[in-house]
Amino acid sequence: MKMKKFINSQDSLTKELLEGFAAANGDLVSLEPGNMIVNRHLAEASRVTIVTQGGAGHEPALSGFVGQGMADISVVGDIFAAPGPQACVDAIKLADKGKGVLYVVLNHAGDMLTGNMTMKQLAKEGHKNVIKIVTQEDVANAPRENSDDRRGLVGAVPLYKIAGAAAAEGKSLEEVAAIAQRFADNMATLAVAVRGATHPSTGNMLADLDEDEMEVGMGQHGEGGGGRQKMKSADETAEIMLNALLADLSIKPGEKLMLILNGAGATTLMELFIVFRKCVQILKEKKIELAANYVGELLTVQEQAGFQMFVARMDDELIRLWNAPCNAPYFKKF
Repeated sequence: MKMKKFINSQDSLTKELLEGFAAANGDLVSLEPGNMIVNRHLAEASRVTIVTQGGAGHEPALSGFVGQGMADISVVGDIFAAPGPQACVDAIKLADKGKGVLYVVLNHAGDMLTGNMTMKQLAKEGHKNVIKIVTQEDVANAPRENSDDRRGLVGAVPLYKIAGAAAAEGKSLEEVAAIAQRFADNMATLAVAVRGATHPSTGNMLADLDEDEMEVGMGQHGEGGGGRQKMKSADETAEIMLNALLADLSIKPGEKLMLILNGAGATTLMELFIVFRKCVQILKEKKIELAANYVGELLTVQEQAGFQMFVARMDDELIRLWNAPCNAPYFKKF
């Protein structure tokens, strides 16, 4: 089947989408050399700053969360591909305003290679005031004791928000990193897909599912999760996914929880709200407090149909930081 997308050339996708994104959000961000989306107020930042990286094609992630109270620079690779380490080194140098830089990397092979090479290059050049945090919360492809093998999914987005708020309060790099790591260590995500997406650069299908199938555990780029099964109702799917996440984190009655439903690109808000409704009912039955939530699209996979369910164990400090003001193109709190 011929791919149908409103593009000009497959060779200029990343360049043109970044130009359009920056033009649409020029009051908040700028596009700088090296495919960097930069916080317009970065020059005024006398605080810890935050740099992240990742491939294009998952909009609004990751660049949609660059702004006041969130990330300061997003270094963008080609479609579904990590950027090169030199661009990340340059971004960290640009971001450092004397208070240090938190460098957030999602756990995928290419991003980890870039992240490790970036840290080595910075150390070689004598730049030591940088701490790298890796998000690795996909419960589908590895048990918690092997968390280094877990993929990084939508959990990076609330981590930007919480770390960004901590930085805005004037906390030190070590304090910001400790808060971010505490949050990262207490989060879990599980994705489900009912239809795959096409890669906009190649036209290839990322996942092939029959009309009566869904796959629980689908990765960010169509990777299988071993959970292919017959299509279930919204309530059944919510129970399967939420119970798996609660078990992974060993959540107990009386604990406080963040719950995010992230649409993968072609799932309607109607569907997400129906699933969310069942999740709320389950949490009430289990006497778990829903302390923070979001329903919508944060990190997509082109036109993939499905969603990611994210939960995190919360405490009063994390809740306060989540609720602090921020102003990024695709996430705002006032």
